[in-house]
Amino acid sequence: MAAVAVNGLGKTVKGAGRDGGELTILQDIAFSVMPGESLAIIGASGSGKSTLLGLLAGLDLPSTGRVILDGVDLSTLDEDARAALRARLLGFVFQSFQLLPALTALENAMLPLEIAGRPDAAGRARQCLQQVGLEHRLRHYPRQLSGGEQQRVALARAFASSPRLVFADEPTGNLDAATGQQIIDLIFEMNARQGTTLLLVTHDEAIARRCRRVLRIAEGRLVEDRAGSDAGRP
Repeated sequence: MAAVAVNGLGKTVKGAGRDGGELTILQDIAFSVMPGESLAIIGASGSGKSTLLGLLAGLDLPSTGRVILDGVDLSTLDEDARAALRARLLGFVFQSFQLLPALTALENAMLPLEIAGRPDAAGRARQCLQQVGLEHRLRHYPRQLSGGEQQRVALARAFASSPRLVFADEPTGNLDAATGQQIIDLIFEMNARQGTTLLLVTHDEAIARRCRRVLRIAEGRLVEDRAGSDAGRP
């Protein structure tokens, strides 16, 4: 069974077009992702790739088509049920880190585990922070961390619950090149360690090539589905 299956997916927004008409963001998108596969979604700014990721996660609803996540048709779920499914299946890495400023690195990494009622939340979060090289920063707040360190906390948070899928939306977008490379290396390292299914939105071709498959979105359409040429790279 596919980890993610998409059929005839489309998204339009009424009144958002140049003439006040309908704006088509995505149209007739169809693909599937198998468990353990890594998939990059690439495209120019405004092509619809981040909108697609939001639809795949059930954060937004499509105008047409279906998303089936781990065998569950998202169209059959209400908002609360979609949120519960995300909590059970997904880890997220965002471009802007999305850390809570009033929580320490450890507390941020623990958060999804505590919401899920995991009794081992602190121990598991500590382990993941150690894996990303932040064992010495557990008690620091986001404002005391560099951008790269904040994204490492976000990685630990995403992988701490051992999710079946990790969605990463431009995870290096707010980082310099060297730090971004370190973060990408960590994403692939942790993904390989846990055997997670990875969906990665990026504008960077070099990053995309490290995924097993690459989908290219242009003007809201899926225009290319190819193998990543560096997919065997650690």
